[in-house]
Amino acid sequence: MGKEDKKYEIDMCNGPLFGKILIFYIPLMLSGILQLLFNAADIVVVGRFAGSDSLAAVGATSALTNLIVNLFIGLSVGANVLVAHFYGAGQREELKSMVQTAVATAAVGGVILTVVGVLASQPALSLMGTPDNVISQAVLYMRIYFLGMPFMMVYNFGSAVLRAVGDTKRPLYYLLIAGMVNVALNLFLVIVFSLGVAGVAIATVISQGISAALVVRCLARSDSAYRLVLQGIRITPDKLIKMFQIGMPAGLQGALFSISNVLIQSSVNSFGYIAMAGNTAASNIEGFVYTAMNSFHQTAISFCGQNYGAMKFRRVGKVTAVCLGLVTVVGLLMGNGAYFGGNVLLRLYSSDEEVIRYGILRMLYICVPYFLCGIMDVMVGALRGIGYSIMPMLVSLTGACLFRVVWIYTAFRQVPTLQCLYISYPISWALTFLVHLACFGVVYHKLLASQS
Repeated sequence: MGKEDKKYEIDMCNGPLFGKILIFYIPLMLSGILQLLFNAADIVVVGRFAGSDSLAAVGATSALTNLIVNLFIGLSVGANVLVAHFYGAGQREELKSMVQTAVATAAVGGVILTVVGVLASQPALSLMGTPDNVISQAVLYMRIYFLGMPFMMVYNFGSAVLRAVGDTKRPLYYLLIAGMVNVALNLFLVIVFSLGVAGVAIATVISQGISAALVVRCLARSDSAYRLVLQGIRITPDKLIKMFQIGMPAGLQGALFSISNVLIQSSVNSFGYIAMAGNTAASNIEGFVYTAMNSFHQTAISFCGQNYGAMKFRRVGKVTAVCLGLVTVVGLLMGNGAYFGGNVLLRLYSSDEEVIRYGILRMLYICVPYFLCGIMDVMVGALRGIGYSIMPMLVSLTGACLFRVVWIYTAFRQVPTLQCLYISYPISWALTFLVHLACFGVVYHKLLASQS
């Protein structure tokens, strides 16, 4: 299996960068899109075969689900960074211990998430002002969905380990298998058994279980230093602490970002379930653009992480520059493509003209300037890759999260329209990117000075 593992890995510390970044990025981006297809299949099947109420119910859970999940998913960033550091530095024993700790943490965290999600769904959705005709279905969907959290966590942590050593292909293959199962089960459970939102949630849980089993099997059968030894799996305290130090700020940032999105979702809810349905469909389309851009964020983490571990600091700057250029091109092409094709794309989710009108409105303000979000995220990835996690968290929370909350309670109160609500996104992305860029400049020059 040693040779088998090697053919999937990428040497991030030597040779030209552009081609290697693309080879790493493309399977990663496709993996992210396949993960989104889990939810997209839910939304399309529900919207077409169970009606606008059910579509709104699934959409109403997304912001809240992200809020609960992001805290733990952030820890996988810590695992990614540390595995990349140890791999780049050639520290085999440290690497083995880190992999064991990462997978064990994922399993425990998944169980905790299941309990929290099941218990919190009803009161949290009520607090968000979810309409009466939607809330019972939303609670049912969310409770079943959270039963799959251990699977989701194990897959995310396992694939983070593989990404850190340059392997983005095998996680893609595993998601392709799981994705096909998910779509087939969606159609079967909703159309044949008329299970509605419960059917799509059950399909998602089963498909997540398949992807988790495949990634664990991959790590357990590996002959490389990152092999997972299932019999002796345990959490090493010093590795857990380091993973928390890097990953917890990332998780807190994701969770607090989700709070601002929950507030925005609550504001959208005030416009009624048709606006909610349009917002849900548009958000789902945007998710594909975001995933394509966010994959450069993850690419920057792994490439910067390995080169930092290998003490190749100038290469860290080159990685960041290449990722910034590529994410700008991808963001402009896909964001504008989604907006101008929005009328066709939104009809995949609903044939209601009012739903489509609300969806197009959101896409104008989010998709067209979406590249700003991409360049912001690449700067965060570069900083995290070299071990700085608290700094980008504080900048992001102030420049984006806090800004949006303040916007809702000031500008939106003065002008309570969806246009006013949505424009807070691109403004916050631009401000946050500029501050991240300045922070990276300071840190990068310190790294170069330390070698001179």
